[in-house]
Amino acid sequence: MSRNRKSAKQAGRDMENCVVDYLSWALDTDVIERRRQAGSKDKGDISGVRFMGHRVVIEAKNTAKMDVAQHLREAEEERGNDDALLGIVAQKRRGIGLNSHESQGQQLVMMTLETLALMLNDGQALGPEVEKS
Repeated sequence: MSRNRKSAKQAGRDMENCVVDYLSWALDTDVIERRRQAGSKDKGDISGVRFMGHRVVIEAKNTAKMDVAQHLREAEEERGNDDALLGIVAQKRRGIGLNSHESQGQQLVMMTLETLALMLNDGQALGPEVEKS
């Protein structure tokens, strides 16, 4: 079955709901929710996610083809719009459903190496500290 605009929008909503449901369950919280779209100043699809006290932007994707570069660009732009520390893409995996926590947890997460380094560095500035004389 090919996608039309209506079915593509529904697929996107399904993935957004999947991310909210899974993270709310996994993190045992009720503050994560879908965010309203804000056009050119969009701040990601999911709100209420934090890492080390910093906001995290999640861009949920359920597309027929993965466009990693474009999806990461969107997440980075929305991270900036939200003044968030991290921008992450949650991508639906083809052939894996969204109807259980087990299958929801098997969906893909994409981020840049810089985003990963920020996470591993507890959100602190990257690189060695330079001593001033």
